[in-house]
Amino acid sequence: MIRDEAYEGPDPAATERQHAKGKLTARERIALLLDEDSFTEVETLRRHRASGFGLENKKPYTDGVITGWGTVHGRTVFVYAHDFRIFGGALGEAHATKIHKIMDMAIAAGAPLVSLNDGAGARIQEGVSALAGYGGIFQRNTKASGVIPQISVMLGPCAGGAAYSPALTDFVFMVRETSQMFITGPDVVRAVTGEEITQNGLGGADVHSATSGVSHFAYDDEETCLEEVRYLLSLLPSNNRELPPSAPSADPADRSTDSLLDLVPDDPGRSYDIRAVIEEIVDDGEYFEVHPAWATNIVCALSRIDGGVVGIVANQPASYAGVLDIESSEKAARFVQFCDAFNIPLVTLVDVPGFLPGVDQEHNGIIRRGAKLLYAYCNATVPRISLVLRKAYGGAYIVMDSRSIGADLALAWPSNEIAVMGAEGAANVIFRREINASDDPEAVRQQKIKEYKAELMHPYYAAERGLVDDVIDPRETRRILARSLAMLREKHADLPTRKHGNPPQ
Repeated sequence: MIRDEAYEGPDPAATERQHAKGKLTARERIALLLDEDSFTEVETLRRHRASGFGLENKKPYTDGVITGWGTVHGRTVFVYAHDFRIFGGALGEAHATKIHKIMDMAIAAGAPLVSLNDGAGARIQEGVSALAGYGGIFQRNTKASGVIPQISVMLGPCAGGAAYSPALTDFVFMVRETSQMFITGPDVVRAVTGEEITQNGLGGADVHSATSGVSHFAYDDEETCLEEVRYLLSLLPSNNRELPPSAPSADPADRSTDSLLDLVPDDPGRSYDIRAVIEEIVDDGEYFEVHPAWATNIVCALSRIDGGVVGIVANQPASYAGVLDIESSEKAARFVQFCDAFNIPLVTLVDVPGFLPGVDQEHNGIIRRGAKLLYAYCNATVPRISLVLRKAYGGAYIVMDSRSIGADLALAWPSNEIAVMGAEGAANVIFRREINASDDPEAVRQQKIKEYKAELMHPYYAAERGLVDDVIDPRETRRILARSLAMLREKHADLPTRKHGNPPQ
């Protein structure tokens, strides 16, 4: 049972101030996150041992953080929640020790860890002891990475070194207007650079979900945010030794996907929304998109096909024509790594014109950052299926889980165009002299484009060379994906012995 607050702790006025800000208390948040009456608290009576600077007269129980475990959809989940009403949720030695303990318990039990963050950073009165407490949290975040799912829910301020713990976890949720994350706040920014900016403008939910990419999800209220955390947990395994939970579906696995014939235009230059394709393929049209507002030229989502959880990576022609760039490469790479760590099969939907050209892209490291996505796919041992819907040009084709980098099955629709580049560009390069020497350059150019398409870009060219396993009818997409995933369910891959790889940075 969640304990009441009849013991020494925050006074009623602190609770009123919390509610006046549109924020719930730590216990109210835990009650929304976990199944009813499932919470077991740990170290309720812990108090700090510090003295001086007024702390000797303020020793409330819990020391400003509530820790324990409960269930979400019947499965064990560990949680800690900062209580802003006590010391502003600031972290001291006892506070940190409680968090360390619950993190160790989560790792040992092999169960997800959810942190409900609402704290003012390190407790200044405790000095370096507070800073060391953060170090212990970061070390455990890293130890748990790829072992248990870690989810950070930002429900208030998170400043300074404290912001690095959420950054080390798998997913970050934020609430608009009430949560902020930054290393240096507006006052420091103003003093050092002269820039004027608000807390939300510097590190609010929309900034981090659309501009920096620090936050994966942003919501308008805490209730919706915590309900979505519960939904995400329903799609994840408890740890890296388990498969994600399956769920029976009334949506037939062999359902025909006829509408795909109309959703995707044959003209490779025409735009469409890849989300509509995903909805048609997955169970009941339901999927959970990760980073929906950041790097929108690629879509990453968790969903189910025939009841089994899958990770979907898809180029988005409706945004920058689906081109790969720095941000989309990093977004997809992290998602692929997460899915691989937690035994979630990958389905890649390919419709990519290439990498984004430009001085900024080159100077800001498109080579090493694009290589992150390549590394992630090459390193992944989960079942991997790629499907080329339309165009797949150049290096971007290779990077989007092509057969040559280890996809278990490489499929394509009859509308596919797999080539080094588009026919227009290829003809201009290959036949440049012939075109320029002609009396009618445009007529010759158009003729050469047709010849190039006919010889090197017809739908079966890649399949004839074993680079595509099959060219499938779009109407059969869901059925074929479901059967293929079932076949690959027991896939096992042996890797060479090594301490760890050295991925591009």
